[in-house]
Amino acid sequence: MLSQAGLISRKEYQAIAKGLEGIAEEIRRGEFPWKMELEDVHMNIESELTRRVPAGAKLHTGRSRNDQVALDMRLWLRREAGELTEEIRGLQRALVGLGERHAAVLIPGYTHMQRAQPVYFAHHLLAFVEMLQRDRERLTQTVERANVCPLGSGAIAGSTLPLNREHVAKQLGFVDAKGRPRVSQNSMDAVSDRDFMVEFNFVAALLAVHVSRLAEDLVLWASAEFNFIKIADAYTTGSSLMPQKKNPDLAELARGKSGRVIGNLMALLALLKGLPMTYNRDLQEDKERLFDSMDTVRATVRILAAMLDHTQVNAARCAAAAEDPALLATDLADYLVRRGMPFRQAHHAVGAVVAMAENLAKPLNQLTLAELKSVEPLFAPDVAEVFNLKKAMAARHLTGAPGTTQVRLQLRRWRKELVRRPVTGKR
Repeated sequence: MLSQAGLISRKEYQAIAKGLEGIAEEIRRGEFPWKMELEDVHMNIESELTRRVPAGAKLHTGRSRNDQVALDMRLWLRREAGELTEEIRGLQRALVGLGERHAAVLIPGYTHMQRAQPVYFAHHLLAFVEMLQRDRERLTQTVERANVCPLGSGAIAGSTLPLNREHVAKQLGFVDAKGRPRVSQNSMDAVSDRDFMVEFNFVAALLAVHVSRLAEDLVLWASAEFNFIKIADAYTTGSSLMPQKKNPDLAELARGKSGRVIGNLMALLALLKGLPMTYNRDLQEDKERLFDSMDTVRATVRILAAMLDHTQVNAARCAAAAEDPALLATDLADYLVRRGMPFRQAHHAVGAVVAMAENLAKPLNQLTLAELKSVEPLFAPDVAEVFNLKKAMAARHLTGAPGTTQVRLQLRRWRKELVRRPVTGKR
């Protein structure tokens, strides 16, 4: 751009470009001579470039570290977010794969941590797939808003030099869906804006919360009380005292990391809340929060996906829990509704039936027809069919329900949706 604007010659441009390529290669090989006394990455590169190429002294023409750092952070976030998106997709694939491998397994669904109604194990896993999909969408939207080029804003008030900001934006991939350049419209906002960092830290925090909720379920399911799953030994540890213990440490660590990422969001908001326009040295603290959140969620998502790929399901234990007839109490109320009773009245009647079963120490499905009729005369001999679990699951055919057909369709939909796509550093 400087060459096109006549601010450097073609020969100077070529020398600078070649010099920068050489420095970049040395950095990649870990051979670049970083010097602490030169303060930051920009001065290190510019100083070394100028030592090798006299025209390097013109590299900083029309630029400030203020707009340069704002640019670098947007470029970094755009690239890293693209890779995180693929890692979230990998966790989704692991959840779908685990569900597919155990598509016939039923478990109790829980509300208030109390057994509620039967659901397919895969349906429970797919709930997390939906949550992670929203995380991916929010991440995409965050990158879209970050994809605006601030370069050319200078330290605060732009430049009097004939810079071509739009050309630079196109070169760096800051374009809209039609390929048009996207540049910041206010120089003061451009160098002080960290909204895109806050947005990412929020997305990362919510992703960490979703991962934490998944980890909590895994910890519960792996306990002896549930015994629904067995996590591979590579993802657990033993106790230093109790030889029988097998602790789900990776799941616990994933759960614990959420506090760290939430803390980063709070720290970044607190950092920004009292800053006057425009750039302030306080903003040096923003990168640590951003980098740590990115590193943490990427590592956590990646390890959980691997752990799920090496998790087994105790189908017999799940089946025993899902066969609890109390899980079909709502189906019993629906039976009365289909016979013309208002739902509130049916709910009350089944509540009385449940109380009777508890008093008689009988499972709900072992009450006699006479005992049922003593509570509500509408009960008929076909009431026994309510407790046929296979039929009960087949009847849940509404979109989004945990019915047999619906879960199969959702697994197929997600398998198609999650086909691997190439990762790119640009939009």
